[in-house]
Amino acid sequence: MFLRLFLLFTTVTFLELALIIKVGTKIGVFDTILLILFTGVVGAYLARSQGISILSRIQHELSHGILPTDQMLSGLLVLVGGILLLTPGFLTDLLGLSLILPLTRERIKAKLKEYLRDKLETKGSIYFYWR
Repeated sequence: MFLRLFLLFTTVTFLELALIIKVGTKIGVFDTILLILFTGVVGAYLARSQGISILSRIQHELSHGILPTDQMLSGLLVLVGGILLLTPGFLTDLLGLSLILPLTRERIKAKLKEYLRDKLETKGSIYFYWR
C-alpha cells in the first residue's frame, strides 16, 4: 500500500512539474504563476460555495428525519476537490474541479457508490487501513 501511494504521489508530482514547465515556456513564468494562484482562489471559492450548499441540504434532510448519506458523499468529494484545487498544478486542478462541479461530481459519485456497493456485496464490509 505504501509503495503504491509513493509511486502515485511521485508520478503525479513529476507530471505536474513537467506540465507547469511546459505551460511556463508557452505563456511565460509570471502568467503561469498567476494562473496557478487564480485556480487556487477559484477552487477555494467553489469549494466553499458548494460546501455550504451541501451543508444546507444535509441540515434539511436531518430536520426531516432522513439520513443524508448521499449528501455526505457529495460533501466528501467537494472537500477532496477543494484540497486538490489548492495544491499547485494543472492535473490536480482538473481533477479537483471535476469533483466540485455538480455535473461531473454526480457522475463520479455514482461510480464511487457502485464501487463501494460491489465491495460490500463481495466482502460484506469495507476496511480502510492506516499504518
